[in-house]
Amino acid sequence: MLPWRRWGDDGPAVLALPGFAVLGFSTWAFGGVAAGTGPFLVLLYTWAALHFSRRVLIALIPPATAAYVVPLVVTGQPPVVLSSALILLPVAVAVALLVEAQARHLRDDRARLERIERWRAAMVGALAHDVRSPLATVQMTLEELAQDATGSSARMLEAALRQTARIARLATGLLDLNRIDTTGHLRLDLQPVPARSAVLDALSYVKSEGIEIRIDEHRTLHVDRERFEQIVVNLVGNALRYGRPPVVVTVTGDGVTDRLEVRDHGPGIPAELRSRLFTRFGVGGAEGVGLGLWIVLQLARAHGGDARHEAALPGARMVVTFPAHSGTTVAGSDLSSRSSTF
Repeated sequence: MLPWRRWGDDGPAVLALPGFAVLGFSTWAFGGVAAGTGPFLVLLYTWAALHFSRRVLIALIPPATAAYVVPLVVTGQPPVVLSSALILLPVAVAVALLVEAQARHLRDDRARLERIERWRAAMVGALAHDVRSPLATVQMTLEELAQDATGSSARMLEAALRQTARIARLATGLLDLNRIDTTGHLRLDLQPVPARSAVLDALSYVKSEGIEIRIDEHRTLHVDRERFEQIVVNLVGNALRYGRPPVVVTVTGDGVTDRLEVRDHGPGIPAELRSRLFTRFGVGGAEGVGLGLWIVLQLARAHGGDARHEAALPGARMVVTFPAHSGTTVAGSDLSSRSSTF
């Protein structure tokens, strides 16, 4: 209700004045008993030290002194009681100055960290964005050369293509990381999307050998298509890198929740890694940077869903859920869904 911003950062310090007035009145009302005044005086000074500058603490010395001494004088307290102000007030001020110094250091550290974070976000965003265009050209050139290469040249080009794809994944992950860190959320364009068509489009970005799609032709999802395809690419890419074919992609639903599953038939995920699967840089290696599953989780939550791992024998199953839309079609049985093998 009060225009604090017009009065500057130290404006709310005026609230200490009615606080001192209440303390002085309480001391007088209880006949000059100051036992309760001292602790609350220290608390008021500590509150001021946490929020305001040192000059405010110095300016509060006169009203604090008056709030403590005047009621004692009015109620006729002996000199030994009055002299307690010579101990309490300097102690309160000293404690407040120490607290203010520490709070100031913490505020300075926080401001410095915020500046570093802004610089980091700008640098990461610029680096990830600027590296994608030349990287696409490099990747296209390597793919053209790999078509006619044989022997050791083919092996070197294959290794170069793997590393180029890894850099591309890192750039995409860093852009999403930067977007989430700076905005705190992702803007989605939620629309009814044919599930089978979206998965097929997503798989055009990965090596598609050994992938099976078991999705009903009529099933739709209420998702952001681009982000949904990114989820599929990340999950299928992980399954191909760390698991074994066939990698089975299914979409099911019960009218309330839609469920995307990507299952491989590899050795599965070690128990010691499962708790870190969807954390930032939690699980990485020679073929990955540890951002893919974390981004999948963020995209799922942006849709209002979730992502998790489920054990499968053999292999691993990654599950992403989305809230179903009222217009989502659930016609057809999942068991009778047409299966495609790439």
